[in-house]
Order: sequence, then structure tokens, then C-alpha cells
Amino acid sequence: MTTTALESGLIDVTIKLLSQHAPFDRMDPAHLRPLVKSLKVAYFPAGAVILDPDQGEPKHLHIIKQGTVLTGGAGEDVGSGLALHEGECFPLGAMLAHRPVSRPYRSSKDTFCYLLPAAAFHQVLEQSPAFQSFCTQRIAHLLQQALTSLHAHSTLNVNQQPLASSLGTLLRGPAVTCGESTSVRDALDSMRQKGIGSMVVTDGEGNPAGIFTLPDLMNRVALAGRSVDEPIGTLMTRNPVTLPKEAFALDAALAMTRHGVRHIVVMDGNRLAGVITDKDLFALQRVGLTQISAALREANGLAALVRVARDIREFSRNLLAQGIDAKHLTEIISSLNDLLSRRIIELELEASGVDAGGLCWISLGSEGRHEQTLSSDQDNGIIFADTSGEPDAIRSVLLPVAKRINAVLDACGFPLCRGDIMASNPRWCLSETEWRQTFRHWINEGDPHAVLNATIFFDFRPLCGQLALAEELRAWLTQEVRANRSFLRLMAENALQNRPPLGVVRDFTLTTDSAHPNTIDLKVNGATLFIDAARVCALASGGTQTNTARRLVEWAASRNMPAAHVEAWVGGLHFLQLVRLRHQQQQMARGQPPDNYINPEQLNDLDRRILKEALRQVKTLQARLALDFQL
Repeated sequence: MTTTALESGLIDVTIKLLSQHAPFDRMDPAHLRPLVKSLKVAYFPAGAVILDPDQGEPKHLHIIKQGTVLTGGAGEDVGSGLALHEGECFPLGAMLAHRPVSRPYRSSKDTFCYLLPAAAFHQVLEQSPAFQSFCTQRIAHLLQQALTSLHAHSTLNVNQQPLASSLGTLLRGPAVTCGESTSVRDALDSMRQKGIGSMVVTDGEGNPAGIFTLPDLMNRVALAGRSVDEPIGTLMTRNPVTLPKEAFALDAALAMTRHGVRHIVVMDGNRLAGVITDKDLFALQRVGLTQISAALREANGLAALVRVARDIREFSRNLLAQGIDAKHLTEIISSLNDLLSRRIIELELEASGVDAGGLCWISLGSEGRHEQTLSSDQDNGIIFADTSGEPDAIRSVLLPVAKRINAVLDACGFPLCRGDIMASNPRWCLSETEWRQTFRHWINEGDPHAVLNATIFFDFRPLCGQLALAEELRAWLTQEVRANRSFLRLMAENALQNRPPLGVVRDFTLTTDSAHPNTIDLKVNGATLFIDAARVCALASGGTQTNTARRLVEWAASRNMPAAHVEAWVGGLHFLQLVRLRHQQQQMARGQPPDNYINPEQLNDLDRRILKEALRQVKTLQARLALDFQL
């Protein structure tokens, strides 16, 4: 290695070069200039070891000026390391923790790096919030940049209320309250004087016991022939829907949609903070949420259901263009699709005279995980109660109904499953006992086909009917799988067979598929890697969640892992989902069928870098999984 100090005339040139890369592009010039003045330039010939665990704590932060740096020893499998390119920094983790690097770093070709001394690194870390944010939460920092960029290019009205605003910022004042013994007449008088449409009713300790709204006045007082002199506590809606003030406007919109209400009680810890109404979320109404909810409740035929499904897709595309993050977007897509699916199921069951009380319609796959994108087919099944009668006789009644439900879902934009994993298939319309027998057979059999089935069916959740049937099956399955370490190990081996498409010479390993050349399938070779690893981790720890991000959080909490680890994994997953959604939106806008094949060269520099970082995060998750199962 040879090093040279920067000449004074190169300071401005170096600042300009570094400002093309995170985190330097976000740093205050007053912090960036002293950093650059502290740099030296080092040259490493091809194959040189730059850092090694035996060298002790690193003395410099390295910023790649030109060339490529590989992690891992020279004799290791090239797919097991990482390739770092121009503008990337290393070794951040070791510098922050004051420890040696965990793996060697070596140059794959002639490479030049800027060297920032450790003392200057820690000084800048204290002075620059942007630098500190990047170093401690790298992928979160990059994701925020990507979302900011997406929002900046949005064609929607910038004056619309941001869906990412916290409820606390939307409150127009404290909630108006009264006690349960207050008469309806007095409460109405207060509502008239203050020009509001709701009254929060509190108990003796000031906690919200209920809410009284103008629709309650019509339905429970006027039409029911009750007196306005009665205590409001006898006529209010009990157990109002509540959210913390830190929740987002989108969370409130979702809650209103799910519960069919127009008011959300906002809490500041244990204290009542105020009320958010559907009018406060007017921006959401403009893009269709209120209309969609109302249309779903009123839809009674195929044509109406198809229209609502189209509105849901249009609404989802508008949310994406408005800059909503993938976490919220996939949740709202899944929640609205849940409402649509429930309406379809209810209508078909009612038309067939089938009682939903003895069965539970379950969602599988991405719908079971609350992770639907703009291109998701249907995966579903039916659990019916053992007490309903002889299984074959029950199936003979349910299968024709299930076939009609699958057909309507298909007409509404959820294509029939090519693998026939649907409730209309007799194999997936089973009694409680039959589902247990099927799952137990897979767990005990432990062959590749059984493991493949587990990756689909073990993500089930109840959607409609007697929900307890699915909840009891979930509790049984959790115990059964956790007790079978051999099957869990097979699932872990299966999850580790698929590796992230990170290249050594190039950033990514691209497909040679003639139908989608030079692309990455971000479903199979991206999101699925997180999904499969999280599933095994959740089952091994006895977790009950089916959503991948929640599984990771639940698993990490059970193992007392650092919060930064799980935040990076979840951030990586959400970015992959964001790129998939944006890609699908663009395809649909061009009239093309949506898919998951991304050409990284068509992404901007920031998105390409975050994509590489997201795929690196799944490598660390897989490494943790391999360590847990000694693979």
C-alpha cells in the first residue's frame, strides 16, 4: 500500500466527487470540508489484503475512489463474500465498535481508496447528524433518500395531506368529552356549540369508554324512539377504535376501513389526545378510500365487485406515486383485498345457503403474510369444523361454492393459482382433523415436496367465517413444528439454497433467461429469501406472526438481538417490495402484465446502491440462520 496526502488544490474536486455518494451528499459543507481535508489516498494493487482480522482495530475508514474491494479470504467461495465499489465505505461496523474486522478485505484489481483516520472518523460522527445516521442505520438512511426522491417526482398534488403524517400533527384540538351520566341533550348542545360531530364519553378515570356521533343520534335515538334526556352512556358506541398519536394518517384510514367507522380516538400514551375524523383525512378521500369502503359494503353483484377491485388497484397506484413506503402500501393493498374477498365469500355463501359459522376461509402465500403486490394470484383453502358432519359430505357441499368464489376472485383480478392451491381443490378443503393429519405428515415425512408445501401453507391466516378454527390450527402447528428440529433444519437448508444475486466483478448476477435477459427476479431471488428465512426463524422460536417483517421483529426480540440488525433486515425487505411495486405500476401504466423482473441498469444510481445493500442484508440474515442450525 502506498499513501499520499491530498493537495490543497484537490480539496474542492474531492468534495464534488464524494458528494455524488451517500452519506456525503447529505452532509453539511461545514462538516464535509474538514472530513475531506483529513483524507489521504491509498493505492492497493490487485490481490492486496487491505484489512485483516489479525491487524486489530482498523486505523482508517476506507472510501473507495476507484476499483473493487472483496470481502472474504482468497480461498473462499466467491459467492460467499461481497463486492464493494466506487463510493462505498468500509469497515463501518468495526470502526463503530472499535473491534477488528470479522473478514478480510482485499482488492480484486488495482484500487484507490480515500483513508479517513479513526480519530477524524469519530469526530465527524459526533458532529454530523447525516454521517451518524448513515453509519448507524445505513439502509434506513438510504431508504429515506429513495422515498424522498420518489415523492419529489410524484405528479400528484403536493398540497394533498401527506399520508405519512402522524395523527398528532393532524389533530385540530383536544377532544370534547363528557361523562357517561351526561344526557344526550346536553351532549348534543355541546356538540352544536363547538361545531363538532362526535363526543368522546369518558369513564371515572378519564379514559375513553365510548363515542357518540351524529349517526348514533339518528340510529339509536331518533329512529329507535329513545329520549334525548337518557344518559349518553346507554346510547354511545362502546370501545371506540383508538390509535396512538404516533400512528400515521394511513393507519387511521386503514382502521376506518376495517371497522366501518368515521372517527378514531387518538391517544397520547394513556391520555386522551383528540379525535381524527374521515374529513381530517380528506386527501385520502380524494384518491378513493371512502368511496371504496362504501362501494364494498353495497356491492351485490359481479359487475360491482369488479369495479371495486379496479378502484383498489387504481388507489394503490396513486398511493405509490404519492410516496407511500412499501410497508404501508402492501398492508393497505392486502387489507382492501381482504375486504373485497370477504364480501365475495359472504355473498356466495349467502346465495348458496351455506352457514359460515362452521367453516373458516384461510388465505395462504403473500395474502396470508399481508404482503400482496399489484401482481398477486390467489392461494386459499377452507377449514371446516369436525362437528359439521362426515368430511366427504361436507366437502361435496362446500366445493361448488368454493369454485364460484375462486371464479369471482379471478374476475376481480386475482388470477387462479397455477398450482391449484385453492379452496375449490378437494385437497385444500379439509376438516380440522384432516388439516392436522396433512401437516403432521409433511413434518414427519420431511422430503423436499413436504418442505415446499410448508413454505406455502404454513403462512395461512383466517380471513372469513369461524376464525377460531384457523387460530386453533395455528397454535397446534406452532407447537408441532417447534418440537421437530429435524424438519426445521430441512426448512433452513431449503431457505439457504437460494442465495442473493450479488456479483463479484459486477454488482449483480443477472439471469440468462431468454424471456427476461439481464434482469433479477426480485420475488424469487429477492423478497423470497427474506420470507423463507423469516418463516424458519418464526417457527423455531414459537412465533405466531405470518407477516415477514413482524416475524423478524418477533424472532429478534425472543433472541435479544440488537435492534439495528432487525431494522436493517426489515428495511432491506421493504425496499425490495418498493422496487417491485414501482416496476409493476410502470408496467400496468404501459398496458403490460405486471411481473417481478428488474433490470438493475435501468435503476438510478441511488436505487441500484440500495438494491445491492438490501441484498447484502439478506446475506447477513441467511448467515444468522446458518449459524443457528449449524449449516
